[in-house]
Amino acid sequence: MPELPEVETTRRGVAPYLQDHSVQALVVRQPRLRWPVPPELAGLIEGQPVRAVSRRGKYLLIDFDAGTVLVHLGMSGSLRLVPGEQLPGKHDHVDFLLDSGLALRLTDPRRFGAVLWQEAGTEHALLASLGPEPLSEAFDAPLLQQACKGRRSAIKLRIMDSKVVVGVGNIYANEALFAAGIDPQRAAGRISAPRLARLVAEIKQVLERAIAQGGTTLRDFVGGDGKPGYFKQELCVYGRGGDSCVCCGTVLKEIRLGQRSTVFCPRCQR
Repeated sequence: MPELPEVETTRRGVAPYLQDHSVQALVVRQPRLRWPVPPELAGLIEGQPVRAVSRRGKYLLIDFDAGTVLVHLGMSGSLRLVPGEQLPGKHDHVDFLLDSGLALRLTDPRRFGAVLWQEAGTEHALLASLGPEPLSEAFDAPLLQQACKGRRSAIKLRIMDSKVVVGVGNIYANEALFAAGIDPQRAAGRISAPRLARLVAEIKQVLERAIAQGGTTLRDFVGGDGKPGYFKQELCVYGRGGDSCVCCGTVLKEIRLGQRSTVFCPRCQR
């Protein structure tokens, strides 16, 4: 599933080609995505210039004067810039045709993605409950300490809760907990303030490194330029259950936690 670094990589790749360009036409070949594409969307954005391209959690936000298009990539979706006349493939469901002759194309084999609308001056319900961005100053040690206080749930589940901090998905939660030396199963409320402060720092560093590498390509993800992400080569634990720890050589343990694959070093993480 594309996570925050993959969405940020996509944003950086497509933003220069969208901003200040007009959407000449919206082509919806398959409106039945995770939620239906609003039937009125074409009338709201056709002929209108894109004012900005931003990101909130795993949502790409394309701003117009009248409001904002929210795009979510779902489980295996991608956004790519292609020549407007390029014939669509089987899973190419939505095109934003630009005045430059390019098209921003949503490809979504599983159709778990979304293209939604948020009117200017409002906040979509999907964004309203999201916590702070992990790379912002709002996400700091005191905030995480307060979120973990008295909590018996596993720390990994706590940092993956989008109401606590948005966009820390499974891959990067595994990697940040390894870097911080914290057992992902440990009760959040039983971790000291200094260790939580280190975890905040490691979450930021892991995400920043992943963005610099263009994200992590495990199967389907490509960025806005069609190229894969290369952070997979730097993964220390995720996807490496049964392999040797890169730090101490201990066999990495793989378990299921919150229905997600969780890999950790039983010696380095406590």
